[in-house]
Amino acid sequence: MIAHGRRPIKAVVGEFIEVSATIFREGHDEVGAHVVLTDSTGTATQTLMRRVNGDQFTAWIAAHTLGDAVFQIDAWGDPISTWIHRAQIKIPAQIDVDLELREGELLYAAALKGLPRGKVREPLKAAIAALKDGTRPAQARLAAATAPAVVELLTSYPLREHVTSTQSFPITVERERALYGSWYEFFPRSEGASLRPPRSGTFTSAAARLDAVAEMGFDVVYLPPIHPIGRAHRKGPNNNLIAGPDDPGSPWAIGSADGGHDAIHPDLGTEADFAAFVARARELGIEVALDLALQCSPDHPWVGEHPEWFAHRADGTIAYAENPPKKYQDIYPLYFDADPDGLFAEVERVVRHWMNLGVRIFRVDNPHTKPVAFWERLFAAIRGTDPDVIFLAEAFTKPSMMKLLGEIGFQQSYTYFTWRNERAEIEEYFRELSGPAAASMRPNAFVNTPDILPAFLQYGGPPAFAIRATLAATLSPTWGVYSGFELFEHVAVRPGSEEYLDSEKYEYKPRDWAAAEESGRTLAPYMTRLNQWRREHPALQRLRNLTFHSSTNDHIVTYSKSDGDDLILVVCTVDPYGVREGVLDLDMPALGLDWDDTFVARELVTGQTWAWNRSPYVRLDPHSEVAHIIHISGRT
Repeated sequence: MIAHGRRPIKAVVGEFIEVSATIFREGHDEVGAHVVLTDSTGTATQTLMRRVNGDQFTAWIAAHTLGDAVFQIDAWGDPISTWIHRAQIKIPAQIDVDLELREGELLYAAALKGLPRGKVREPLKAAIAALKDGTRPAQARLAAATAPAVVELLTSYPLREHVTSTQSFPITVERERALYGSWYEFFPRSEGASLRPPRSGTFTSAAARLDAVAEMGFDVVYLPPIHPIGRAHRKGPNNNLIAGPDDPGSPWAIGSADGGHDAIHPDLGTEADFAAFVARARELGIEVALDLALQCSPDHPWVGEHPEWFAHRADGTIAYAENPPKKYQDIYPLYFDADPDGLFAEVERVVRHWMNLGVRIFRVDNPHTKPVAFWERLFAAIRGTDPDVIFLAEAFTKPSMMKLLGEIGFQQSYTYFTWRNERAEIEEYFRELSGPAAASMRPNAFVNTPDILPAFLQYGGPPAFAIRATLAATLSPTWGVYSGFELFEHVAVRPGSEEYLDSEKYEYKPRDWAAAEESGRTLAPYMTRLNQWRREHPALQRLRNLTFHSSTNDHIVTYSKSDGDDLILVVCTVDPYGVREGVLDLDMPALGLDWDDTFVARELVTGQTWAWNRSPYVRLDPHSEVAHIIHISGRT
């Protein structure tokens, strides 16, 4: 539960959620419990909770309709289980034999009244007849009453007494894309662009790139802001404070005489061109995600029309954005306190404008710098009419704020995955993300962004890129790459910086995709296979199903994910420089196997098939194979 049940937990249609509770009563009587799930249609289903340890009970539930659902836990005294436990002690000891059997008969007769009509009642009727039959030995009568078919029936239709219920806990059930997807970020202005002479690409030329994106298996294309860019304090190459006349500026410096957040940069085309881009993406099975950056260039129409929407310094000037030591002189942050109603109405209008043009996913820039109450209000308004719209929080901030943003309604969030490189920290972080945090925060594991070129990628060569892609695509149901990742772009503007040299944020960056493919210097084929395996294996499309396994090498991370009969085991090196080898220590019950079993391990990367047991030996050379991605198809 979140905030003691005041806020809903997250799920998508058909996603299983674990519900746990501590359940006990006075004395030694047995207890039982159901989770009662009521979906958005009002249909209620009961799921029996299983005792896992002492007083701890658990159950897995799933809602199968979109919308608001609730669940509660019903706990009760279980008189039949109590009687069975007592009778199995007393009757062999010849204590109160007739009385115990008579009491069992009465309890079973009471349970019979709660059963539906028909053949389902027959095992219980036979048990009652056996308990009544004084000609049979007492032990035989007890054995008949506790036969597997009888116990199974009484488990399905328990006799309950002293039922107590928890409060109702809300669940928001959303569409599959809120949990599972493969994101590809690119700048439309760079596709089809020219450097000499400087010329922007367009939505028409960018649409030509969509076929390759679809072929790699990506199903979401994320576009940085596509709006007019201001001239005032426009940044030049590499974040230079002085821009030349042909420098395009940062797309996040939104607004000019050509319009603001509801306008399209004239170099990119028209609304009709954008609509055609969205339509082409849809034909290829791709959704378009658009950046929602609530900030303005000094040239934005809002600056003149609504000066109260901006913070002013002591000298009367509007404060520009800062993230020390970074300065963004070309950007004015919005100030939400002076006119919250007016600003809310305008932002809602802007969001609905792009929704009307086919956008159903928004990547929100720096949401942690805006009031939480504003987001709650916006989400309530949008979901009231369009519950399929998804918001991704780009919030690299303190954990408490990231958690809260998920709790108040962001369907997804960027994560710290970008900086988790060692085995121990990867395991610790993803145990958190797939465990307690999964109730509120769904990770989108981007491997890089236009702002973030991690040191691991700067120095690790192509193996580092393959390692990070493997981890992101198999640990998280949603992952993403920024264009150029597949070309191993890795040069920082200076040592110690995470900014790209010649960053695409400040200039056009046309790439020769054909030459890279022809030379073989591209990760695209491997990324294609990763996305293919993700589509083929439901286990990789879920978050809460992650189990880590041990090994003798601290540079090898091992984990499994399962969904029904689909079971994937990943063994990945985290060292891009040298060969790593070791012996795994697999948690066999977590794989649905007994400790002494051997199983068929089909390696997806190479197509090899091995017979593995609990402790297989592995050797990974990052220059040829960074990981074993294994489909476990059954016992040998």
